[in-house]
Amino acid sequence: MRDYCKRNRQGRNMTAPRARTIGSSLLVCVIMTMMFSGLVLVAESAIGVNWGTVSFHKLQPSTVVDLLKGNNIQKVKLFEADPLVLKGLMGSGIQVMVGIPNEMLATLSSSPAAADLWIRQNISTYVGKGGADIRYIAVGNEPFLTSYAGQFQSYVVPALLNLQQSLARANLAGYIKLVVPCNADAYEANVPSQGAFRPELTQIMTQLVSFLNSNGSPFVVNIYPFLSLYGNSDFPQDYAFFEGTTHPVIDGANTYTNAFDGNFDTLVAALSKIGYGQMPIVIGEVGWPTDGAVGANLTAARVFNQGLINHVISNKGTPLRPGVPPMDIYLFSLLDEGAKSTLPGNFERHWGIFSFDGQAKYALNLGLGNKKLKNARNVQYLPARWCVANPTRDLSDVENHMKQACNVADCTTLNYGGSCNGIGAKGNVSYAFNSYYQLQMQNEQSCEFGGLGMVTFLDPSVGDCRFLVGVTDTSSSSRQYQRWVISWLLILWQVWAFRM
Repeated sequence: MRDYCKRNRQGRNMTAPRARTIGSSLLVCVIMTMMFSGLVLVAESAIGVNWGTVSFHKLQPSTVVDLLKGNNIQKVKLFEADPLVLKGLMGSGIQVMVGIPNEMLATLSSSPAAADLWIRQNISTYVGKGGADIRYIAVGNEPFLTSYAGQFQSYVVPALLNLQQSLARANLAGYIKLVVPCNADAYEANVPSQGAFRPELTQIMTQLVSFLNSNGSPFVVNIYPFLSLYGNSDFPQDYAFFEGTTHPVIDGANTYTNAFDGNFDTLVAALSKIGYGQMPIVIGEVGWPTDGAVGANLTAARVFNQGLINHVISNKGTPLRPGVPPMDIYLFSLLDEGAKSTLPGNFERHWGIFSFDGQAKYALNLGLGNKKLKNARNVQYLPARWCVANPTRDLSDVENHMKQACNVADCTTLNYGGSCNGIGAKGNVSYAFNSYYQLQMQNEQSCEFGGLGMVTFLDPSVGDCRFLVGVTDTSSSSRQYQRWVISWLLILWQVWAFRM
């Protein structure tokens, strides 16, 4: 069971329970009493999405917000406090979780002034009447990941305490909650009922969960059956999905037919061992990529995500929590992110249920009122033209040009298991050339490649291998964000200098 539950990865860049309007003050008191005493509330799960922005071709935030609204998605999780995104979410009614990158934890843990500043600049600025409906702040993202070797571990609880005090000083502590998204490798077991946090994490997890419980926050965990399958050739493929398996896990009187339930109940058991067996749980990230690896394809992604959604909204729960599904689930992810690191694998750029331009990749019923996904509207594309290999030229010296293109642009679909892996040598060259050409906003010189490239107006896409056309220039938005990052780094330096 250990390999069936554990999630291994090199690290990824970052929920919010639904608002419930209750007229009776007595009922509010009862609910608050239950929540703070650690009792699980039985309620329907909400389906949200992670909105990552590590992309070469960024849509305008207003376009993405319209995409969310058009699909009735009422919860979104962000990995950082991008001011353009937060401004785009103002007045939308969409509930937001804002992330703090792990790299900021050291400063926030040691400086109450830095915590005050972060809350003021990234939260207080955007909330209020007509503002962004921020419900949660994610303090770090998977800071206990094994591959980090404890790099961020000691900063988590002090950062939480400083940020909680900052929220209180801003009169926001009663409304905005702090959480810490954890990787599933924080706990382990041979079967779910034996779940326990890693020995070196037991003390800090007890402190963390005690803090969460005291402040009415859920435990947030990221679960990825795909990564278990990808990283273990002995992992039963059908156990990763929700269609039944010939390799069930028998745990006493309980039988597990899918990895998600087994992983979830391993966490439930781990929480029980430290005295918080009824702690509400939110799934911060879960999904299936569509490209970049064997097993990462449109069919598998649709089957997994639809099976997950159907399983969760059925309110069936799990063997250790029957009738109590996760509090909320955030699909990973909304859009493909073509500029992400491929250290975990080439699939890392292909988790979106929508492509980079907001077009649905496959039919998916989110259980939110629409029977299938609705595409983004009013997307501003570059002209319909592509850069391909010139068929009249000798391509024997093309290797360096391909390396030049793929070192800058995204060519992950060309690799083994990718959707463009089978288009032939000349097709590979054309794909690389076009990816670079679109990234350079179709600059005429960017299709030169020593005379080996040429511009065509005929779409060279083949089957599932899509030759993209970029979206129009959003560099002004990017520059605004870059200025925000630089100003924040300068402020952190000033705080550090003052302390010295």
